[in-house]
Amino acid sequence: MIECIIPFITATLVNEIKSGCDLNTIIKYGIILIIMAFLSLTFGAVAGSTSATAACGFAKNLRKDMFYSIQNYSFENIDKFQISSLITRLTTDVTNVQNAYMMLIRVAVRAPLMMIFAFVMAFVMGGRMAWIFLVVVPILAIGLGIVIYKTFPLFKKVFTKYDALNKSIQENIKGMRVVKSFVREDYEQKKFEVAAQDVCADFTRAERILALNGPLMQFCMYVVMLFVLSFGSYTIITSRGLDFNIGQFSAILTYNFMILISLMMLSMVFVMITLAGESAKRIVEVINEKSTLTNPEHPVYTVKDGSVSFENVSFKYSERAERMALANINLEIKSGETIGIIGGTGSSKSSLIQLIPRLYDATEGIVKVGGVDVRNYDLNALRNQVAIVLQKNVLFSGTIKENLRWGNKEATDEELVEACKIACADEFINQFPQGYDTYIEQGGANLSGGQRQRLCIARALLKKPKILILDDSTSAVDTRTDAKIRKALREYMPETTKIIIAQRTSSVQDADRIIVMDRGTINGIGTHEQLLAENAIYREIYYSQNNVGDESEN
Repeated sequence: MIECIIPFITATLVNEIKSGCDLNTIIKYGIILIIMAFLSLTFGAVAGSTSATAACGFAKNLRKDMFYSIQNYSFENIDKFQISSLITRLTTDVTNVQNAYMMLIRVAVRAPLMMIFAFVMAFVMGGRMAWIFLVVVPILAIGLGIVIYKTFPLFKKVFTKYDALNKSIQENIKGMRVVKSFVREDYEQKKFEVAAQDVCADFTRAERILALNGPLMQFCMYVVMLFVLSFGSYTIITSRGLDFNIGQFSAILTYNFMILISLMMLSMVFVMITLAGESAKRIVEVINEKSTLTNPEHPVYTVKDGSVSFENVSFKYSERAERMALANINLEIKSGETIGIIGGTGSSKSSLIQLIPRLYDATEGIVKVGGVDVRNYDLNALRNQVAIVLQKNVLFSGTIKENLRWGNKEATDEELVEACKIACADEFINQFPQGYDTYIEQGGANLSGGQRQRLCIARALLKKPKILILDDSTSAVDTRTDAKIRKALREYMPETTKIIIAQRTSSVQDADRIIVMDRGTINGIGTHEQLLAENAIYREIYYSQNNVGDESEN
């Protein structure tokens, strides 16, 4: 409002000077203009500061809500979006929306108001000459409408390609050791270049269309200026300043610039919103996505024991999957039993155990823990009683103590040491100068594979679970240490059900029972001796690992 009043006062001052006013009048108007300019500057600075604070806060809240939503996702939800896409949405997409939001609350409010006030003042000062603006605005609106219609599909495509670009970067950094060991840097660079060029090409096409905003705005601006300058000058000359004077002429030129600058600012907002519109949709998808695993209305909070039951269970990872990962599984595991699971690659050993803590739900049939359908448990209560140690389990940046206390944040130092002794981790921790306060790099990069696995086992033991699942989690450990860990587990937690997935028969041969998996089905169940005598798959694995010829060849 102040900025729109300043040209009016300036026009009045010009007319006063023309009519021969004294110095006091000039000083009076000068002081008024200085005060108004200062107020305008102050309000503008405050508005800019508060809108920046609001936009940054909005972005923070968006990221928080997205991250919280992701924490509740099941693995099926994660598989749907892919990790690289979620990272793009948490970073690039939120930044796009943040910038658009700041433009909206600052420029998209200021510019229309400025345009309305300037338009009203132009009518006050210029009368019928101001009608030129009503001719120009529809032309501009039609042009912008065409631009948005053409660019929106392009932005939708480009963000999908952004995901592919991030996936390429993520894979390259994660597999850097493999890339360097196979000297495949050139291949990775070309793969990245193709993905980057793809993004660049789509963005270029969209930006070329958006770039038409500038010429369109300039065309409208020059049309108005040409009309005002020619028609205004003609009116001043022909009426000798009676119908239209110099002060009005200067004011209407200023209002012309104000209106067209406001339109230019709205054009910038329009570009930002066009870009952010697709980002906003992608963010909303993440926030609105509901986990495929939910708590029942009246959940069970207590897991009675570590017994596990599979009743006619079949499972596939998605509805679109052509075949079942698991088919017709029937299995009873008593509480406190030690069960070994063995089978070839792709036999669905890991798929089987992921149904126990309800990382996925069975497609058909029922999985029970402690005699209760896992779908009737509170998710946190169930998972707190089932500890899984994966082959490639994750350690986080921080000290060894901090990583171990993921298993039990209230664990004492004595309990940490006891768990590490059982997992045979104490022996290498004590060799570090800082012992349990040794800092672990992200992902445990400064530890060997065997050391990482033993720390993960110790972390799982601190949960004191009713079911402990070791999913090939001693693959990087030598056979002597593997045997020590298994012996310690039997003695330390006899009442805990222990399920050991392994590639080596030596890791499971002393289990109470061994399950042989083959192509998603149970091929055999029994002790080491029984399977060696009766199961061809188990016998083949055992003989190949122990350099023993098949009985038929002896």
